Amino acid sequence: MTIMQLIYWLIASVGNLLALFFLSTSPLSVLLLVFTACYTVIGFYDLKFSSHNLNRLYPVVAYLRYFLESYRVEIQQYFIANDTEERPFNREQRSLVYQRAKNIRDTIAFGTQRDLLEENYLSLWHSLSPKKISDEVKRIKFGGPDCTQPYEASYLNISAMSFGSLSANAIEALNLGAKQAGCFHNTGEGGASPYHLKHGGDIVWQIGSGLFGCRDDEGNFDPDSFETMAKRPQIKMIEIKLSQGAKPGHGGVLPKAKITREIAEIRHIPMDRDCVSPAVNPECTTPIDLLNFVARLRELSGGKPVGFKLCIGNPAEFLGICKAMLKTGITPDFITVDGAEGGTGAAPVEFTNRLGMVCLEAVYFVHNALIGVGLRDKIRIIASGKTASSFDLLTKIALGADTVNAARTMMLALGCIQSRHCNTNLCPTGVATQDPARAKAINVQEKSLRIKNFHHNTLKSFYELVGSMGLDDPAKLLPQMIKRRSPYGLLMSMGSLIKPVAPNALIENGELDDAWQIWWKTSRAEQFYAEDVFFLQPPEFRHQA
Repeated sequence: MTIMQLIYWLIASVGNLLALFFLSTSPLSVLLLVFTACYTVIGFYDLKFSSHNLNRLYPVVAYLRYFLESYRVEIQQYFIANDTEERPFNREQRSLVYQRAKNIRDTIAFGTQRDLLEENYLSLWHSLSPKKISDEVKRIKFGGPDCTQPYEASYLNISAMSFGSLSANAIEALNLGAKQAGCFHNTGEGGASPYHLKHGGDIVWQIGSGLFGCRDDEGNFDPDSFETMAKRPQIKMIEIKLSQGAKPGHGGVLPKAKITREIAEIRHIPMDRDCVSPAVNPECTTPIDLLNFVARLRELSGGKPVGFKLCIGNPAEFLGICKAMLKTGITPDFITVDGAEGGTGAAPVEFTNRLGMVCLEAVYFVHNALIGVGLRDKIRIIASGKTASSFDLLTKIALGADTVNAARTMMLALGCIQSRHCNTNLCPTGVATQDPARAKAINVQEKSLRIKNFHHNTLKSFYELVGSMGLDDPAKLLPQMIKRRSPYGLLMSMGSLIKPVAPNALIENGELDDAWQIWWKTSRAEQFYAEDVFFLQPPEFRHQA
């Protein structure tokens, strides 16, 4: 018998007898009897009927453990963790977002809390001749040679978050904020809902594997409904989603608890089960199919920029897409590279923790691959990964991206507190929920200003950071300008261990690293899958050999 079982029997017997013995008109005596009686009933249920081992061994008091466990994340955040150790966003990063969103002081005092000699620590070298960034170079043009309606985008934009994953008020605030900030707002795979369209902010319409917003009753692609939506002036670009960083190789997940009648009607899905999109887009089962779909959507949309989004896995499979571009002559207007560290909603733990290439590595790879096949000047790269500060933005641009999408930090700007209840419908701030009582906590007008402020202040810092390096245009950033602390304590340039691919080197049999040669050889334009046959090892080992 455990101590708490013994205490239970003492309260159930002696405790109740004493409570009855001293019972009088005094409120305290009544409260004592109520306490012992409730303790007896609850404890009896725990001992005899509970399915939890903990309750059977520690009747009644076991509930205290469940209560504390339900607030474990908040207790960790507020009372235990220091400013730089939390994941995915530490206190320093979250505070920076909140301060910039509220337009208040975002400086720190008394020096850095970071270990500047830490292995893999990233930094920049400044110039004694800082420059000012002119307004003429602060927009990036999207639209390749086959596009008749090009679009000029901001360096920082709102990444894909669906209505369903986020509440209606959150979507409205994001879109109104995008309009005020002058950036685009990606719809996520749930389709362009009325809340995305209500305030007139620029929209990138994402077509996921579930084809939500452009599917018929059987779930097949419906060109008529697509064309009607795609030709709306507010829709600026179209993005085909192949995979996402939070769960590559797995379809999008909208838990049943978050599916309302309105969402079911918008998506053409049932309400009685989780909405799990197919892992493979039915219109894009091969690289050639993907590019044909790109061309078809570009035509149906009236010549708007069309691209696709993916998380990089086996590099040979992306090179298969490059071969398909060369074979068909069809190129996307942009490619969104989603990092494995991303994710705003529900995802299996193993997929989130173990699959995919992180954003910086993936962007660097895609950038070099497109150079190697001679198509980099026709295709823009959007980096979608963890971006809380202007330095995060700068590193992605330097490694090869043209613009950057941010999702979770935009949620933080809305008031998210990183409670990590996005998949439960119990979001404590009304951002990631479909509970109307919770969602109405978001004041659309007020929170849209926070989106605008965060966007404006982050870009202001970004341009100042670029200027401090002696550059007058962010397009002049290069991978070697990002310095990484090596395991030996010395600084080295990002990308220095991997030789950059020369223009057209892949198609002209130029000088290539062994990895590139094998990836290119095993890639196929006719299928995505490629065998992972290259024995990956640190580049310095290969150079020594």
